[in-house]
Amino acid sequence: MKAENDDLLKEFTPEQIAELDGIIERHKGEPGALIPVLEEAQMALGYLPVPVQKRIAGGLNLPLSRVYGVVTFYSFFTMTPRGKHICRICLGTACYVRGGKKIAETLEKELGIKEGETTPDRMFTYESVRCLGACGLAPVVVVNEDVHGRVKAAKIKEMLSEYN
Repeated sequence: MKAENDDLLKEFTPEQIAELDGIIERHKGEPGALIPVLEEAQMALGYLPVPVQKRIAGGLNLPLSRVYGVVTFYSFFTMTPRGKHICRICLGTACYVRGGKKIAETLEKELGIKEGETTPDRMFTYESVRCLGACGLAPVVVVNEDVHGRVKAAKIKEMLSEYN
C-alpha cells in the first residue's frame, strides 16, 4: 500500500486522494459499486491510472484485474490524462470529402499533438470520430459541447483561441 500511495501522491493532491477514498467508502459493500466508483473517481481525478485502480480494487475488495478490465472495456473511462477541452474532428464521409483531413492536419499542427493525445499543459485532448450526426454542417469540429460547422483550416487557430 505504501508504494501505491507514493505513486498516487506524485500525481494527485492529498485532497484528491481523500476525495477518492470518500468515494470508495460511500459505495463499499454496495452490489454493482464498481462502475459508479469508477465514474465518480474519473470525474474527481480526470482519469484512472493504475495506482488509482489499485486503490479502488483494494477499497472494494475486488481483484485489480476486474477493475482494469472494466476500465479498458468501456470507452468512457481513460487511463491517461485528458485535457480541459476535448476537441473532436469528424472524419465521416461528408466531413472527410469536404476537407476534414486538412482540418485534422491543421489541428495536429496547431495543438502540437497527434490524434488521441493531450497537450502537455492539459488544455486540449484531440480525438477523431467517424460521425457527429451533423453532416449538413460538414466539416464539423466539436470542442466540449460546442459544435463548429463548415470549419475552414485557416480558422482553426482562431477557433481554438476561444478556449484558452
